[in-house]
Amino acid sequence: MSKLIVITGVSRGLGRAMAEGFAQRGHTVLGCARSTEAIATLRQTLGSPHDFEAVDVANEAQVEAWANRLLATYRPPDLLINNAAIVNNLAPLWEVPSEDFSTLIDINIKGVANVIRHFVPAMIAQQRGMIVNLSSGWGRSTSPNVASYCASKWAVEGMTRSLAQELPSGMAAIPLSPGIVHTEMLEICYGDDAANFTALKDWTVKAIPFLLGLKPEQNGQPLTVPG
Repeated sequence: MSKLIVITGVSRGLGRAMAEGFAQRGHTVLGCARSTEAIATLRQTLGSPHDFEAVDVANEAQVEAWANRLLATYRPPDLLINNAAIVNNLAPLWEVPSEDFSTLIDINIKGVANVIRHFVPAMIAQQRGMIVNLSSGWGRSTSPNVASYCASKWAVEGMTRSLAQELPSGMAAIPLSPGIVHTEMLEICYGDDAANFTALKDWTVKAIPFLLGLKPEQNGQPLTVPG
């Protein structure tokens, strides 16, 4: 059965890979990203019945308008994936500029809450649907020079597990670590060594069926895409 899947941060990396992977398997993808150019490219590449819009998840008014439009046009999503996130340039916490720290928190934490706030009530009304919030290995461990990113992903872990306790039976909220995947974001952290980690195309082969196979019984469980 074809699923309706909402994904944030579809312009590149994991988000783009998931959008293309789900579409190739016959599912309908409704996605957003900040880049208008990337959204235009996705519209041309994937086309109907998929739906992409330029939205900054840190801007609640934009998220609300986007959610209202989608929920008026489509049914509530079967799978809601909060993927949009950024990472700080490597630096000790005290050297991370206040503005950069705030931007990261606004996207990585508040952005997730904004999307939940405007999509999940419609899912709860039908008492069905899965919510997957992308976490990280750095949402369960720490490393130097990525303190703000770690803080945001630890927050996603806690927020998701608490949300899981608030959902009705038949639904699930899952904090999901994708594993270490070679993306542009990973290159910020690891430089040339990022190429030594899992290739995006190989990750997609395992991640897509894993996501499609998630069940309500896994509600609140911190999971990781199989390596």
